[in-house]
Amino acid sequence: MHRLNRVNDAVHMFMGDLTSRLVAESGRAEDRFHLGKMILQSLKDAPDHVMQIDGGTGEMETNASALKRTVQCATAMKNVGLGCGDVIALMAPNHLDLAIPFYAAFYLGVAVAAVDRALSVKELQDTFRVIKPKLIFCQSEKAPDIQLALNQLDLGAEIVTFDKGEFLCSFPKFLEKYSDDKPIEEFRAADFDPDTTIATLIPTSGTTGIPKSAAISHKNFSISCPYLWSRYTKFPTPTRMALIGSPLQWLTAILHYIISPIMKYTRLQTSGVFNPEHAVYLIRKYKPTYMVLSPIISSSLLKFGDEECDFTSFELILLGGSAVPPDLIDEIKKRSPHTEVFNVFGMTELTTVGFHTEDPPPGSCGKPIGCFQYRIVNAETQQDVTEPNVRGELWVKGPAIFKGYYNNPKATLETFAEDGWFKTGDMFYRDEHWNFFFVERIKLLLKYKSHQISPVELETVIRGHPGVQEVAVTGIPDPELGDLPVACVVRRPGHDVAAQDIKDLVKESLSESKQLHGGVVFFEDLPMTASAKINRKKLKEMIVKMERE
Repeated sequence: MHRLNRVNDAVHMFMGDLTSRLVAESGRAEDRFHLGKMILQSLKDAPDHVMQIDGGTGEMETNASALKRTVQCATAMKNVGLGCGDVIALMAPNHLDLAIPFYAAFYLGVAVAAVDRALSVKELQDTFRVIKPKLIFCQSEKAPDIQLALNQLDLGAEIVTFDKGEFLCSFPKFLEKYSDDKPIEEFRAADFDPDTTIATLIPTSGTTGIPKSAAISHKNFSISCPYLWSRYTKFPTPTRMALIGSPLQWLTAILHYIISPIMKYTRLQTSGVFNPEHAVYLIRKYKPTYMVLSPIISSSLLKFGDEECDFTSFELILLGGSAVPPDLIDEIKKRSPHTEVFNVFGMTELTTVGFHTEDPPPGSCGKPIGCFQYRIVNAETQQDVTEPNVRGELWVKGPAIFKGYYNNPKATLETFAEDGWFKTGDMFYRDEHWNFFFVERIKLLLKYKSHQISPVELETVIRGHPGVQEVAVTGIPDPELGDLPVACVVRRPGHDVAAQDIKDLVKESLSESKQLHGGVVFFEDLPMTASAKINRKKLKEMIVKMERE
């Protein structure tokens, strides 16, 4: 019988051993939370370890190579005038060069802002206006748009291109020109306060569409990251290889970039397009042991046969980013009985997952973890919900909570309640055993007449139809009735499900107020965000113009 891993303190002991060495050397107690010094020491500790692999090209890099290049890059940054409190922007796929300025910035106390490469010139202007980068690392194909955006701003930012630099400074030329020949052993990371020094600026718009950047400090990450590994007992190298399926501007990728050299496991990423076909190729070739994926991508992978997509190499698969259908977990476990598969809840502002996944009941995100305090609050009365199985907004507090929205005090003030409680904007309930259950993103709730309608509830019902591959429910505005629920459906191959079939299923299962008053729309594929979530904002814009059945 397969033994279930249990939550334990082994990871915290491992981190304590590492950080105590740093403090013993520097005499600075605050170095317990200095990510740059942790990464620098970890690269030195295991020079032959393969830190990262680009599955798109087959290239790989050891810690020794990364150590040399990150020190060169940090020296170059320092020599061009960057220091603690400054910001660099990274705009590139997950190739081997991307991690180099990422770690170099951590050595110096420079904040890293990973920026979506798909942004338009106008969106880049809005982003740069907030984060105010002094140096922008990108692919040459994006440099013209970046320059156009910078022309409208008084920032004085310089552009460095990873691939080539006919008219701009290339990354190799940047290292050659601005670094020096001093031995690596002589390099020292900068001293700074990890509690107040920002490590990353992560773009987050939630459901409002208003661009914001969540400021997360070195200490925030140092406290939160280990909890991802609380189910493991062997350190370093709790797992052999983690598959990264998201770009660097998303928390799931950032967490692995930070912790993989410290924990000494290999980060499998790709400079190619991470679609289901490429994911299958990576799994088949490299046999990774750990991954975090969205339910959409996971469902797509299950369409491949056992021989094409063999899940048995995985020790742990975490599903998150949107509501996880219970049958999806069951399907993956059928394909790989010895793989642990869990529904996780996390968000950028928490800097990690929100709960321990220790044998949770079906549908639960898990139990509280040690770095957070929790409240469930009635959204209307603002009173605490103390009874089990009663819904309310989840509020969280603790030292891992982000510092606020960068250069946006108004948004920061709105998202924090008195005494530092972060209002997640998510509806939850707990059972009598303190297992927490995600219900819905509050801002996604539809209001039909005087009724609140949960898209997730409708989606769960519709997904039960054998002819439905994927579904998303959104609403179209009506001046008298409010939101009219619309089902956006992707048919399962080989099935000819009709709109009336979907409507009949909902009618049999739910009350009149929850019917599909806006109709049904069929799609070949649903629009997705860069992190493989359903792009509900774009979907809503599309259905207003489309014919509904």
